[in-house]
Amino acid sequence: MKNATLRQLKVFEAVARHLSFSRAAEELHLTQPAVSTQVKTLESHVGLALFEQLGKKVYLTQGGAELLYYSRAIIAQFQDAEEALAHFKGISGGTLNVAVISAGDYFFPHLLVEFARQHAGVKLHLTVHNREELLGQLANNLTDLAIMVRPPHNLDTLNESFAPHPYVIVAAPGHHLAGRKRISMTALMREAFVVREKGSDTWFSMEAGFGDHLGQLNIAMEIKSTETIKQAIIAGMGIGFLSAHTIGQELKTGSLVVLPVQGFPLMLDWYVVHRSDKRLPPVARAFKEFLLRDGASLIAALIPPSTPGLQRSPAPARQRVGDS
Repeated sequence: MKNATLRQLKVFEAVARHLSFSRAAEELHLTQPAVSTQVKTLESHVGLALFEQLGKKVYLTQGGAELLYYSRAIIAQFQDAEEALAHFKGISGGTLNVAVISAGDYFFPHLLVEFARQHAGVKLHLTVHNREELLGQLANNLTDLAIMVRPPHNLDTLNESFAPHPYVIVAAPGHHLAGRKRISMTALMREAFVVREKGSDTWFSMEAGFGDHLGQLNIAMEIKSTETIKQAIIAGMGIGFLSAHTIGQELKTGSLVVLPVQGFPLMLDWYVVHRSDKRLPPVARAFKEFLLRDGASLIAALIPPSTPGLQRSPAPARQRVGDS
């Protein structure tokens, strides 16, 4: 396989990771025929079939699985070489690869724009994921930095908090609880909730916020889309538990209000995360320093802490919320 190219190995790795030619093509911004051609050319160099298709499903052959191991090692070596050489270029160029949890896509582009303004010539590559996908990005070394709420426990990562992250209870302005000055946890138990799905970062944050009360909530619907949850709440389907950083526009227009529930907002943190053994390229190191230095103030400028409903209401001693 002396004539195989790095491009062919990257295309092969993407198809093997997704077990899908179409998804690999989408990720690599190629046509599906172009992906198929690259794989067939690589197979001719190797002298083995790398995939087999049974019905509509694609599977790696034994030879393909073996090549995948070495392909990832080769790709990683090239990335390390690029990062090492980037030290000589400074941060006037290079590509920032960063992956963010879905709740962050409401504010994170503003941070990227400010960073790019300070570092002209830097290219930005941002991907948005649910928690499972984001952990996969870290595990497979597909991103330099990950932005998330709950750092992983099963990966060797370096996790640093850079900004507070409030979670709040929200409702439509016409909801019967809207306008109250103080709402007990008991009162919430009678309300229908529209929430993110189990396994999401928001669900884990709900577990922290509600503790033993979580099992008592009347969850009317679980939805994978924060945007759809907001529209459902606005339509009157129920109330919700959301990151305050996802509702800035709705608070400004008055289509959603924050309910002053005892013990809320739940204050968590935003973390910038990367593999402990990863040698960050200069642009990623610069962006990490930028987040640690300016991230909190830039986010606060988008959604000020003085926004009505974002001041924490004390929880009674018997009803501690958010301690877990």
